[in-house]
Amino acid sequence: MRALEVFTVFLRLGLSSFGGPVAHLGFFRAEFVGRRAWLSDAEYAELVAVANFLPGPSSSQVGLAVGLHRAGWVGAGAAWLGFTLPSALLMALLGGTLAGSAADGAGWVQGVKLAAVAVVAQAVAGMWSALVTDQVRAGLALGAAAALLVLPAWWPGAGGWGTLGVLGLCALIGWRVLSGAASGAGALRVPVSRRAGGALLALGAVLAATFAALSALGGGWALLWATFRAGALVFGGGHVVLPLLEPAFVPDLLPHGVFVAGYGAANAMPGPLFTFASYLGAAAAPALGLGAGVAALLGTLGIFLPGALLMLGALPFWSALSGRAGARAALAGVNAGVVGLLLAALYTPVFTGAVRGPADLAGALLAYAALTAGRVPAWVVVPVCAALGWALG
Repeated sequence: MRALEVFTVFLRLGLSSFGGPVAHLGFFRAEFVGRRAWLSDAEYAELVAVANFLPGPSSSQVGLAVGLHRAGWVGAGAAWLGFTLPSALLMALLGGTLAGSAADGAGWVQGVKLAAVAVVAQAVAGMWSALVTDQVRAGLALGAAAALLVLPAWWPGAGGWGTLGVLGLCALIGWRVLSGAASGAGALRVPVSRRAGGALLALGAVLAATFAALSALGGGWALLWATFRAGALVFGGGHVVLPLLEPAFVPDLLPHGVFVAGYGAANAMPGPLFTFASYLGAAAAPALGLGAGVAALLGTLGIFLPGALLMLGALPFWSALSGRAGARAALAGVNAGVVGLLLAALYTPVFTGAVRGPADLAGALLAYAALTAGRVPAWVVVPVCAALGWALG
């Protein structure tokens, strides 16, 4: 019965939680600490700290841990399913509708692409304010952006490996240069042994090696590896999936405009932004030789699985790791590099693929003004831009 309760509560949150991971975490605290008292404030704060320390979708990872705390392993699955299902179904339906279409040049798609410029710019500004707090971090962010902008010319086909190398260098510099602040943990208690946690982390490594080896076969294996790799590398929020997934899908599987339009649509949905992968799977299904439903399911599982395994596997080791200053310093370096990664993505593919002239730039600036100065939520801005693009296109 507790698992059913968990599913019902998270399904309601999955239908109503707009605003991205920070807003989701606020909704979660109000529901599970304030209203239901499933967790104390100290326990909830530690769950958020673990999720922020690890790659993956932070709000979904916190949801998994809340479900685990309330109803064990079944509760963890119920929490993920309830929170993810609404937006995954909507995004898969949209991707299936656009699969194999020539929608790239449609007016509404152009409107969504311009909204995506504004959304990514807002994400860069917010992440810079939160994560780039001194000159060293600023240097790491700008250096990472510069490296990722020129890397395709230096190393054609590098894809996600080049991104991993840049973030790894940022971690090394952060570990050596930045001062990590140790944190006293200990309020959190989870029903996961260290043996079980180690097994989950080992399973993640085995799956990564398996998907990488089989990706050469194409089809569903290539889709699983592209999404799994992206899900395993995302530090700093769901927006970072954009540059990590783009090389795997554009232009071989999807037109650029269909890719960016899906990202814009994801920002108008409730629930986790990672369901962008549900859209990509369905939209790329014809090129992959798969049915839209199967491809959407594989994309969804692929992108969420590494973050889930990392979160559930890391929980029993959290207390020891969270107190290490070096680990926090390395994470600070990675977070600064992530801001640079998103800054590079703002220029290409987002800006270069959407802004064709002064009128488009004006539209993107107005959308950004609505998001920031006007405080209009993305789930309103995106469909309004789509409607205006359709009317004017």
